[in-house]
Amino acid sequence: MAAPILSTPAEHILEEISPINVALKESALSEEQLYVQYEIKRTVNEIRAGKWKRIALQFPDHMLVDAPRVFQHLQQDLKNARKNDSSVDLLAKNVANTQMSSADITKTVVEETLCILGDTSYGACCVDEVAAEHTDAEVVVHYGRSCLSPTARLPVIYIYTSNPINVQAVLASLKDLYTDKNEHVCIMGDIPYTHAIPQIAQRLRDDGYNNIFETKLLRDPSSPLPNRTVPSEVESDPETLKRWAVFHLSSPPTSLLLILSLRVKSVHIFPADSGSTSEANHTAEEASTHQLLRRRYALVTRLSSVPVFGILINTLSVSNYMQALQHCQDLIKRAGKKSYVFVVGKVNAAKVANFSEIGGWVVIGCWESSLIESKDFYRPIITPFELEVALTKDDERVWGAEWIGDFSTLLGREKKAVDNDDGQDESEDIEIEGNWQDQSSDDEPPEFDFRTGKYVSHSRPMGAAKQRNESKSVSAGSTEKRNLVSSALIQRAKGDIATINGIVSPGAEYFRSKRTWQGLGSDYEIAYERDADGKIQGATMEEGRGGVAKGYSVGEDKNKT
Repeated sequence: MAAPILSTPAEHILEEISPINVALKESALSEEQLYVQYEIKRTVNEIRAGKWKRIALQFPDHMLVDAPRVFQHLQQDLKNARKNDSSVDLLAKNVANTQMSSADITKTVVEETLCILGDTSYGACCVDEVAAEHTDAEVVVHYGRSCLSPTARLPVIYIYTSNPINVQAVLASLKDLYTDKNEHVCIMGDIPYTHAIPQIAQRLRDDGYNNIFETKLLRDPSSPLPNRTVPSEVESDPETLKRWAVFHLSSPPTSLLLILSLRVKSVHIFPADSGSTSEANHTAEEASTHQLLRRRYALVTRLSSVPVFGILINTLSVSNYMQALQHCQDLIKRAGKKSYVFVVGKVNAAKVANFSEIGGWVVIGCWESSLIESKDFYRPIITPFELEVALTKDDERVWGAEWIGDFSTLLGREKKAVDNDDGQDESEDIEIEGNWQDQSSDDEPPEFDFRTGKYVSHSRPMGAAKQRNESKSVSAGSTEKRNLVSSALIQRAKGDIATINGIVSPGAEYFRSKRTWQGLGSDYEIAYERDADGKIQGATMEEGRGGVAKGYSVGEDKNKT
């Protein structure tokens, strides 16, 4: 058995390690294929039409091998377009009048500056506005598949690219699956495969299928079929989507699969990205999400009694992410719980494990990447929609036949609820008569963990929301009542949970009660040398060790190491 790396000789630390040469995968595309695959012509036309001068090119990891060639093509075509610009020609005709040469006139046209974004701050499906703004970009060209979430600041040119697919295998699988030619079927596909949908749909219509709907891309995650068009009957009545079966090309993201499975009749997935396109024996399989839904509901019930939530900001580009943050904070606050906000890049288990006092995490990101399924995380991670379900009272919590991945839909639903609220409940809460001794107990009913059955003593560390509303809304004339309420709450907070500047802090309470390790050397008592008068004697200053780790020297004596 080989010795671990920590047991190697100390001299190895100073030895220069030869750099590892990583063999990069060469591009398999010819110049013509590259030009078509990355839509160089359309990209140049849109850049010219938008009059953008600083352009950021965002590639996913598997496309970075083509990035330098795409950069060169765009740079050369933009240069050629500037030469042929009609405005330059017009200025060139007036050279005699302006006393300028044609070369000087050409230089007056500002050249476009291109920049490749090699590593995304968040998921590859999201537009990386943060990295683009670091380069002062005016527009982002996004390559590859995308979640199509609306951006907050910069315009975007989407280049979806395309992957090959065996159309004959798709048709054979469809015909074996849907023998009834009157079946209502929506043909969907991951973005790189959408180019084949019109051909597949037309072939099916030619074979006598009467109710085939070919979906088209639509930049709207809140659509009944996210980012896809829907049949006309579904636009007027979304419930009619239950009549339609979905045939999906390639495996959809988990969040999309949950949404589809609860909205349509059935979902069948054709594994377009699992093997060779020349093989015709691929068959579509029906997607089942029952086990996944049970697992997600178990996480929701598990986090219903958590006292402290962490909110992970996993995007700074998707519009309305600040409103989504405020929405989650309001939900947690109304439930009497505490929340802390963390801005992270790509979420991994090591990052979130640093905060063990957090009982559960909520991710605010794009609708595709917010659903994180992994057993590596120390605490569960849920979505804003699942947070709403988790913080619903036990006797009211119902797992309905819906799944919402886009937080813009949640914000719209909340706005409708506020608009429909007549305010009667609030007026009932603010009336306080008598004193607290005559009132029913202000404590919330006991709360138990559904998994263990144990009583949770600090499920609501911030106190009940109703009590806070009452303490704020008592009229100015009821000074005595207001003082009784506020003093009772302050006394409970000081007695149960640590506070910082008068504010309840479950994080500080965790440090005080559960984290006992104080640092290196904390188990040794510090003793100072004192003189005859009891004053602390300072240590004598002396020259310390110097040199390199291989051999230290003390002062000028090279023999002492």
